[in-house]
Amino acid sequence: MASILAFAGSNSSKSINYQLVKHTVSLIEGDKIQLLNMANFPFPMFSEDYERENGYSNSLIELKNDIVKADGIIISVNEHNSGPSAYFKNLTDWLSRVERKFLDGKPVLLMSTSGGQRGGISALEATANVIPRFGAQVAATFSLPYFQENFTEGEGIIDKELAKAHRVALDQFLSKL
Repeated sequence: MASILAFAGSNSSKSINYQLVKHTVSLIEGDKIQLLNMANFPFPMFSEDYERENGYSNSLIELKNDIVKADGIIISVNEHNSGPSAYFKNLTDWLSRVERKFLDGKPVLLMSTSGGQRGGISALEATANVIPRFGAQVAATFSLPYFQENFTEGEGIIDKELAKAHRVALDQFLSKL
């Protein structure tokens, strides 16, 4: 049984990326899942001055430890102005200060969604290019366009082709655990 840590790169209480992550982990059987709602993880904006004066919060250390203990990570990044959100960038800044290779050797299923036709693909691509610097092995990616039209709570991804592509990405990730 593998241990999987899953979260969205958003701290919004209404995050559609969190909904996608919740749906994704609901499809996994036989593995231990830890699902985090990042709306419960407020972190100050990273600065070296703040770090020097205050150090690292307990929640940051606990999150880093949870990542280290996991066999694999599922992340769905949200997109703001064609890039990952400031919250997600800030989170990776903090985590990399605690331990540079905080994702060392971890297979990652990297996803994104948005209300538009590109499904947050710019944020996904930017993140896929950055997280290997922290040791991640991007095992698979998936982007869900037009979230409101292609996803319903309870059913999940309702477009059959997109649901199939999502399942392929999930299975590819699970095969790396």
